[in-house]
Amino acid sequence: MSRRSIIRRTVALAAASLLAPLAAYAQGFPQKPIKLIIAFPAGGPTDITMRQLADNAGKILGQSVIVENKPGAGGTLPAQALQSTPADGYTVGQIPLGVFRLGYTTKINWDPIKDISYVINVTGYAFGIVVPADSPFKTWKDFVDFAKANPGKLTYGSTGTLTSPHLTTEIIAQQAGIQLQHVPYKGSADLMLALQGGQLMSGADSTGFAPQVEAGKLRVLNTWGDKRLAKFPDAPTLKELGYDIVQNSPFGIGAPKGTPPEVVKKLHDAFKQAMEEPSYVAALGKYDMLPNYLSSAQYTKFAQDTVAREKVIIEKLGLAKGQ
Repeated sequence: MSRRSIIRRTVALAAASLLAPLAAYAQGFPQKPIKLIIAFPAGGPTDITMRQLADNAGKILGQSVIVENKPGAGGTLPAQALQSTPADGYTVGQIPLGVFRLGYTTKINWDPIKDISYVINVTGYAFGIVVPADSPFKTWKDFVDFAKANPGKLTYGSTGTLTSPHLTTEIIAQQAGIQLQHVPYKGSADLMLALQGGQLMSGADSTGFAPQVEAGKLRVLNTWGDKRLAKFPDAPTLKELGYDIVQNSPFGIGAPKGTPPEVVKKLHDAFKQAMEEPSYVAALGKYDMLPNYLSSAQYTKFAQDTVAREKVIIEKLGLAKGQ
């Protein structure tokens, strides 16, 4: 046997010896409950739909998937938690769009692309702007007219600084030629309480506001999808109002960097099957949300593309570090 052949064989044997434990680990995974960290408080649309997804996935995996709520910091705390978590597949986290803006707005010592293993994208939101039912703003034109006459006095709440509701509303305001006063909250539940309590003049949120609208407590002025929502047929889209904006803020699940590919695949396959269960589709339907599947490779590419796109938005709004 030649020296080159001996070296090749030695390298192959070494690689096999390293891969064998990983394969065995993946084959036995999971041996204990998995923690799914989500970025918003209990009781909101994200929490309710993700708990149903976790319940479905747990049954498929044969181990419970336990939800932990970690709200705040614009929905980026789960991603930050993954940076100090063992890469063994037993902790995963929701990755909202705010994660892809972090590098431009905050000093962080990790990379949103390189330091997360992207498992699967699961859904996105339906958004809109609402006002209390007794508000003088009956239409979006009323809202804009008041804001133009009273620069910076019209308040709106969102689910946090640099979240999609916050940034999209700022883009809308920029295109409309108005200045608004932003008030951030940790999640939909707190935002809805503030709106109904008279602390805010308006709110930008996902359709977690649907129950309050249906109860006659809030009014929808616009929605942000490509088409009108069946639940609110009288509310025009931003496109109908003359703004070239569609926002549904897709989100999915990530794992720590270095999670074995076989484990990522097991998680992906389980959550994909969990997405297809009627119970999850029904839970999403309550909030006008739809399944939005991206594979691990597709989700990674989406993350890369989104980071590039968000840089332009952040700089345009003057929110980048140092601006």
